[in-house]
Amino acid sequence: MDKVNAVGRRKAAVARVYVSEGSGNIVIDKRPLEVYFPSSILQYVVLQPLNKLEAAGKYDIVAHIDGGGFKGQAEALRLAIARALVKINPEDKPALRSEGFMTRDARVVERKKPGRPKARKRFQFSKR
Repeated sequence: MDKVNAVGRRKAAVARVYVSEGSGNIVIDKRPLEVYFPSSILQYVVLQPLNKLEAAGKYDIVAHIDGGGFKGQAEALRLAIARALVKINPEDKPALRSEGFMTRDARVVERKKPGRPKARKRFQFSKR
């Protein structure tokens, strides 16, 4: 099997992933998963698609992440890994879809509007 690549996005984060058969190493921007995401919750989020398919030790993953915060980056990486696993074996798609790993979360920050302090907040109204 050659390298399979996929892209995942969440908020402002973009994750490019290269998956190949291996021993389960996950490297993100030349750092191991445990160093890049010290939080065990974010590590769990990233590994969810692999754990669902019981493929945690089967694939080596190299990822490049750009933009966003750590939570958005973890969820973008989760989507990218899920998409790559479906490219490898399309029969896995219903299992990943039922858990919500194949859905791109389209919610992004609303833009700031002119004449307002934030997107919807208004300046304090003064009658006199």
